[in-house]
Amino acid sequence: MSESITPEDAAARRALKADLERFNCKVHQSDDPPLFTRQPQPDMKSVHWRWRDLEPLLERIGQEVALGAGGPRRTLRLHNPGLPYGTTHTFWGSIQVILPGEVATAHRHSANALRFIIKGKGAWTTVEGECYPMNEGDLVLTPAWLWHDHVHKGDQPMIWLDVLDISLMRMLRATFFDPYPQDMQAVSEIPDRTWRLYGSGLMRPPRAVHEEGTNPLLVYPFDRAQEALDSLSGLPGDPCDDVVLEYQNPTNGGPAMRTLAQQMQKLRPGFQGQPRRHSGSKLYVVMRGKGTTTVGDERYDWEEGDFMAIAPWAWHAHSNTGSQDAWLFQVNDLPTMKALGYFKEERG
Repeated sequence: MSESITPEDAAARRALKADLERFNCKVHQSDDPPLFTRQPQPDMKSVHWRWRDLEPLLERIGQEVALGAGGPRRTLRLHNPGLPYGTTHTFWGSIQVILPGEVATAHRHSANALRFIIKGKGAWTTVEGECYPMNEGDLVLTPAWLWHDHVHKGDQPMIWLDVLDISLMRMLRATFFDPYPQDMQAVSEIPDRTWRLYGSGLMRPPRAVHEEGTNPLLVYPFDRAQEALDSLSGLPGDPCDDVVLEYQNPTNGGPAMRTLAQQMQKLRPGFQGQPRRHSGSKLYVVMRGKGTTTVGDERYDWEEGDFMAIAPWAWHAHSNTGSQDAWLFQVNDLPTMKALGYFKEERG
């Protein structure tokens, strides 16, 4: 019982409860959970998924699950054991498998989505009429309410990470979805228009028209990201993340998506990161190398292909325990937290 509520007060509150419920009203009861806590107490758990465990599961769903059964995608969801659904409390991470010759049919939805290509080549994505190849390490965006479909023209299965802010969308009761009349949308006469306008990463057309705050750029090739991080390696590293860069909206320098940010980082051999914690959640994909991440009292020894979800306000730190550079791709919900004024960070 709360120290501020006497036994007499608690009895009076219980007596009021039934009468108040008739009018859809309540007063605080002594056994109600607190509305405010000194620090976040998330239901979400920090989780480490190992590639050696996931790979046979992906092979099975590729062989046993039809692309259109139960939905227009074949995905293995990275489920968080502390939540009813989702990888974090704001977004879903799923590993998609697409086989040669298959088409992930066109649709659009109110959720923002991204694809990070993990393995394979030969698939193409079409987003609002623009068509791009999808290669390992590429980041492909599908902003809210844009038509998108994928087709695999290669000869080996492809695997990529899908991330959608579905949990946030559902919490805000903003779910909309439309199927496209055909399996695939028509490709525009200029299929890489936004890449031609904004893909340099250095310059932009001064009078291009686009919706304020939206990102017109749909694809971020890995070779550009790799070149940028290799160049940054000539400078002192970040104390927590070593060599790290964030993907940006070329029109305003902000995060590439309104609700989700994406980062690429390189941990050099011997790097021992400073611990930190912050509000907001994030998911890591290990692209290359091996290392260790401590989360609270837990230790995650990771290697290529592994995934890690970090819960809000959990102390965590990275280190490279190998002899080669380790590359990590990260998705986080910090743009949402910062836009709402809820972001807070501490470093140890």
